[in-house]
Amino acid sequence: MIKIAFVCTGNTCRSVMAERILKKLSDQDKSIKVSSRGIYATGENISPMAKKVLKSHHISAANRKSVKLGKIDKNTLYVVMNNQMKICIPGGKVISFEDLMAEPIADPYGKDEQAYQLTFDQLSMGIKILLEKIKKWREI
Repeated sequence: MIKIAFVCTGNTCRSVMAERILKKLSDQDKSIKVSSRGIYATGENISPMAKKVLKSHHISAANRKSVKLGKIDKNTLYVVMNNQMKICIPGGKVISFEDLMAEPIADPYGKDEQAYQLTFDQLSMGIKILLEKIKKWREI
């Protein structure tokens, strides 16, 4: 089993969207366990605009409280939004969307639906690349 945790700043937009996207893409693959965390999470609900965009793609937009990044699990692959976030996961297995796609995932918090849709599209592309890498890792 591979455990993947997406990490962003507050766990209300990017990381929770990434979690939901990957769950939908891998819903038949029980060997992938997905979660998300926020570096500065404070127990807030998923942002309304993130919910709206997820719903528009027929992905679960159910409320869930944000979860703060805690103890680093050496058996989890942490996927962060940009290279700067890597320092928040000392000693862990970490990769960024910049590593996957050569660009970070900008924070859409407080922006309009178009910004959230762009974030969704970038996350989807990066997650598909990640799944291809995982498939190749498993073949080794």
